[in-house]
Formats: sequence, structure tokens, C-alpha cells
Amino acid sequence: MKWISRTAFTLSLSLATLAGCASMSSAPAQVSDGVLVGPSGMTLYTFDKDVAGSGKSVCNGPCATNWPPLKAEQGAVAQGDFSIITRDDGSQQWAVKGKPVYYWVKDSKPGDKTGDGFNKVWQVARP
Repeated sequence: MKWISRTAFTLSLSLATLAGCASMSSAPAQVSDGVLVGPSGMTLYTFDKDVAGSGKSVCNGPCATNWPPLKAEQGAVAQGDFSIITRDDGSQQWAVKGKPVYYWVKDSKPGDKTGDGFNKVWQVARP
């Protein structure tokens, strides 16, 4: 009986470890209807005033209240077209092809794209 309990524990621990590794290797965004969406399924946007590859976001303070950044969790690893920048407040944010990506507070459900073209400087993020 001890052998079964030990085997079950080892198997559970192995599965938990693999699940953790899988989540670390998954992309921070997916494609839905031709645009990038965050883990919540909400549309992601880019800001024309951000310079690709600069490692910076110019959307801070009140701007970031309306356009919340797609945050990169501690220990996240850049992969493929996805990189990580450090924001002015020290937090980390995902970028796609060097451009930081954001949500729009006025999108209320997955599939909404109400921020596309906002002030002619916000665009849906595309793969």
C-alpha cells in the first residue's frame, strides 16, 4: 500500500511540475479573429507613439489607466515575437515584435475591438 501511495504522490508531483513548465512556455497572447488577445480573451492593442524595439512604453500614468498593459509575470521568458520591457514603474510588460501591448478599458467582452483606431494612434495588435 505504501508503494501505491508513494507512486501516486510522485506522479502527482510530476504532473504538477509539467503543468507549471507548460504554462511558462505558453505564449502570452493568442490569435483570435486575426488579432492578438490576452489570456482573458480580450483584444490587445499597440500605441503608435511607442517605438518598436526601444524597450520602453510611453503610455504611463492616466494613459495606462485607460490602456492597461499586458503585464509579464515575474520569471516570464521572452519567446519568438514576444519580448518583455520594463515600464517606468518597474513592472514588466509584454511586447510583440518590439511594440508594447495593452488592453482597452472600454472593451467589455472578448471579441470587442472598440479601441481600434482610437485617436488615430491605437491599433489592434496583429501577429
